[in-house]
Parts: sequence; C-alpha cells; structure tokens
Amino acid sequence: MLTQERLKELLDYDKDTGIFTWIVSRGSVKKGFIAGCDKGDGYLIARMDRKGYRCHRLAWLYIHGAFPNDEIDHINGVRSDNRIVNLRPVLGSENKKNKAKPKNNTSGIVGVYWSKFYKDWNSKISINGKEVTIGRFKDKFEAICSRKSAEIKYEYHENHGRKKGG
Repeated sequence: MLTQERLKELLDYDKDTGIFTWIVSRGSVKKGFIAGCDKGDGYLIARMDRKGYRCHRLAWLYIHGAFPNDEIDHINGVRSDNRIVNLRPVLGSENKKNKAKPKNNTSGIVGVYWSKFYKDWNSKISINGKEVTIGRFKDKFEAICSRKSAEIKYEYHENHGRKKGG
C-alpha cells in the first residue's frame, strides 16, 4: 500500500495547479516530468511501484496523509483538475449529487423529461439510490421548478447537472 512518505519520495505536488512532477528519474521518465496521463475517462493516472493510482486520490494522500475512506469528488466536475481546493471526500451517494448532465438529456435539466405516452413533462430524482417520481406536469417550467426544489431539499450540490467537463 502506497504511503504518503513513499509518494513524497517519488513525486512533488503543486496544490495550486494540481500537477504532480517526478522528483526522481525512472526508466523513460525523467526528473521534472509531469506525472499522470489520461486513460480515456478524463481522470489522470500515475504509475508507481507497479501500480496505477488516480491522481486526485494521490493529491489527497499527499496533503492529508491517507487515502479517503470512500470517494473523492471533483467539485467543478473537471476530472483532470486535481487542485486540493477542488477535491472533497464524499460517500458514493453524495458524489452522485454532483454529476454532469448526461449527453442524451433533451430537456436541459437532469431529471426532467417529456413523456410521449402521457404527453406531459415528468420530474424525477434519486433519493438514497432509488429513483422517485416528483410529479407529472403539463408545463415544462413547473417540472423544472419541482426538480430544482427537490435538489435543494435532498442537498444536491449546486453544480449538479452542469455541462460535462465543468
């Protein structure tokens, strides 16, 4: 298991930029090179001691001395932004309350959609991992208001439903 001490032997972390750089040269990696690369999902991964680690988790270890018990949320939704001010430890259920709007969303608001069958607007929200119908509305604005009110009631993050990538 990687420790803060071992991490600091290998990498330097700039908390203002969120960037890791190598302190030592290792194989094709030279001292001073930026550590971490995107493997396709937006998260940066750094390999050390034959294991890959997500850089946001490394940032937490570097500053706080231990990995968090559960997940780390990128507050602004940018998975490569590993500045410590952009990271917060959360439960998985809380992390889901700060998600970007899905690409297939057509209403513009997460949890609000048009029902072709009923010919009305539906509003739903996830509460403790279960999808709950808030209501069905003839007016889109009412559906949006009901969803936004539910987000406040169930303590969704203010960034929830933002455009993907921040």
